[in-house]
Amino acid sequence: MTNRLFDPLTIRGVTLPNRIAMSPMTRGFSPNGVPGANVAEYYARRAAGGVGLIITEAVGVDHPAALGDAGLGEDHIPVLHGKAALDGWKTVVDAVHAHGAKIIPQLWHQGAMRLPGTGPFPDVPVMTPSGTWGPLGRTTSILASKIPSDSKVGAPMTEDDIEAVLDAFVRCAANAVAIGFDGIAIHGGHGYLIDNFLWEETNLRDDRWGGDRTRRSAFPKELVRRIRAAIGPDLPIFFRFSDWKQQDFRARLAQNPEELAEVLCPLAEAGVDVFDASVRYFDKAAYPESQMNLAGWAKKVTGKMSMAVGGIGVNKGMFDGDKGVATRDNIGLLVARFERGEFDLVAAGRVLIGDPRWPQRLSRQEQPDPFDPATLDRLY
Repeated sequence: MTNRLFDPLTIRGVTLPNRIAMSPMTRGFSPNGVPGANVAEYYARRAAGGVGLIITEAVGVDHPAALGDAGLGEDHIPVLHGKAALDGWKTVVDAVHAHGAKIIPQLWHQGAMRLPGTGPFPDVPVMTPSGTWGPLGRTTSILASKIPSDSKVGAPMTEDDIEAVLDAFVRCAANAVAIGFDGIAIHGGHGYLIDNFLWEETNLRDDRWGGDRTRRSAFPKELVRRIRAAIGPDLPIFFRFSDWKQQDFRARLAQNPEELAEVLCPLAEAGVDVFDASVRYFDKAAYPESQMNLAGWAKKVTGKMSMAVGGIGVNKGMFDGDKGVATRDNIGLLVARFERGEFDLVAAGRVLIGDPRWPQRLSRQEQPDPFDPATLDRLY
C-alpha cells in the first residue's frame, strides 16, 4: 500500500530517494546558535532510518530582530551565519549525506512573534510590516503572559528595514548552499514575519508591500526571487505557508481556491518549487468544493509540487495538548490521498521523534515505536 511513497522524486537538479520528509521542528539544542555533534547525530539517525529529505528546525537568519522568545524559549535556536554555526551545520549536512538523504534548512524570522526585549539583541525593536502583533482575544495556545496587552508592538517597517531583512535571508541562503545544503526552505507561516506580510490582520500597509492578497504577497515574492537568483537554477525552494496563526488558530489566508491562487501564484512565478501546506490535520478538507486538503489545493492552483503535513502517525494536533498523544495508524488515509496525486511529498514530525526508523518500518509493514511526549524534551 505504501510502495509509491518510496519512489524517488527529482526537483530541479536534486533527486530525493523517496517521498518522506522530516518536518521542521524547533527543538532548541544549539547553544549560542551553533549545532553540535548531538544535533548532527539526531538528524543522521533519521536519515539512516529511511527519511528521504530532512527539513531542519527553523534557523534564524542574519538579522538582529530575527530571534527571541516566541513562546518556544529563546535559548539554543540555531542560526546560519558566523563561522562556528556554519561549521556546525557542515557537520550536520555531511552526516545526513552519508546515509543517502538530502537536507535543506528552514530560514526563519520571528517577526511579530518575538517577545520585545528578548534574543541576542534585546534592545532591537520587534519587526512587523505594520507594527502590529495581530488581533487579541483569538484562539491560541500562547501563554497569556506572552501575549501583548496592546496589539501595537512597534513601528511599521521602513523600506530600509525591509531591504535589510531581504538581504539577511539571501545571505543565509547563500551560506547554506556554500556548505552543501541541497536547497532552501522558507518559513512563511504560523504568524511569523513573512506570514505577517501575507495576513490581512498584520499587514495594514497601503504601499507596494500591502493591499489585497496579491499585493500582500509582494514581500515573499521578492524574497523568493532574490533567493532563486542567489542559489541558481538547480536547487529547490520549499515555501511553508499556513492558514492558522499562533495569534489565531481559526485564521484563513484564503476563503476559497481562487483566493489561494492570488496568494500563492506570485510565489510560484518567483521560483518556489514545493509548497509546504502546514495544517494541523492532513486529512481535513480545505474548502467545501471537495475533500482535497490544503496541500492538494496548493498544487492544483499553482501547478507546482506540494507537501502534506499535520498529525501524520499521531492522534492529536501539535497544539491540542500533549496529554494522551499517541501513535495512530492513519497511513491508509494518507496513502489514499497521495495515490490520487493530491500531493507529492509527506512530511512527518512527532512520529519521527518517537521512532527515527519510522520510514523503514513503514516500508516493512512493521509497527513503529510508540510516540511518547516526553521525547520532545530530549535530543536523541
